[in-house]
Amino acid sequence: MVQVAVAGPKYMRVLRNILFIKGHNVPLAESVRAANTRVTVPGHHHQQHCIELVRNRDYEGFLSSLLLPAEFRNSVFALRAFNVELAQVQDLVSQKTIGLMRMQFWRQVIENIYSDNPPHQPIAIELWKECSFDLIATLVETWTKDLNYRDEAVRKHKLTKRWFLRIIEERERNLNEKAFRNIQELESYAENAQSSFIYLVLEVLGVKDIHADHAASHIGKAQGIVTCLRSTPYHCMRRKVYLPLDICLLHGVSQEDFIRGNCGKNVRDVIFDVASQAHVHLEHARSFCKNVPSKAYPAFLQTVVLDDYLDRIHKVDFNVFHPNLQKRNTMLPFYLYIRSWRKIY
Repeated sequence: MVQVAVAGPKYMRVLRNILFIKGHNVPLAESVRAANTRVTVPGHHHQQHCIELVRNRDYEGFLSSLLLPAEFRNSVFALRAFNVELAQVQDLVSQKTIGLMRMQFWRQVIENIYSDNPPHQPIAIELWKECSFDLIATLVETWTKDLNYRDEAVRKHKLTKRWFLRIIEERERNLNEKAFRNIQELESYAENAQSSFIYLVLEVLGVKDIHADHAASHIGKAQGIVTCLRSTPYHCMRRKVYLPLDICLLHGVSQEDFIRGNCGKNVRDVIFDVASQAHVHLEHARSFCKNVPSKAYPAFLQTVVLDDYLDRIHKVDFNVFHPNLQKRNTMLPFYLYIRSWRKIY
């Protein structure tokens, strides 16, 4: 039985209609239709698990991934599913010890993947397909002379193990639930947790370029800062504040002011300073655009989401608690498509 997904059908229709405008891009449009329904396809349940997890937990990343070239889409969904699993550990566990155990589990998963011994876990199996290029190519070459099968295996990507471990280690350190001491500490967290993910996406796309790496570094930092801002209302409800302490002290704002939902000028000044730093990183990333190969641009589509949030928080005078910031922008799929079509970030 096919069950139509109830989450976000309106947004999916917008993107689907956009894609159908381009008559030559039918496979992509069909993938949007399939991704918006819960369909069990024999031999594809691991892929479907990753897609569903990303769609439910990282909807903006889900939309961005749909606009990737078809041959890379499932690979990036596997990476995003891995990222989502790590990101939600902090919110799902009640004790730090349990969170550390989950991080150790994923660290061991990565070690096993690179030893060509992945556990029977959907995300691990999908990641193994992307990381174990050499083994798969050897097996296929040995077991079959069918050129089509061999080409399919060769398309897979040998990803850098270090980026996976950096993400895990940084998420593990973040389990301490302490506020960042300064903006540099927040940027360091973003570089390790967010930029490392973008480096992996660039590897999936087959991009090895120093300018693309520099752009990815700044985009990752911007994303980490914006994520910190976006999650502030949620964390304040749990009596947690992660905004840089040095900026709060500069404007005479305490963590209690945020927990109480204070929207005074000093609080908005803190948000302005933090948001401005994210904007600076986006501008730095775009300063490399003339030297970044166009093949790398799909990895940077998340800039559309960052621009959208920074623009909306500016319109509400940097009131991070404003209800408009908690709503999805129904035009976001259109903006993503236009940015993808124009090949800019």
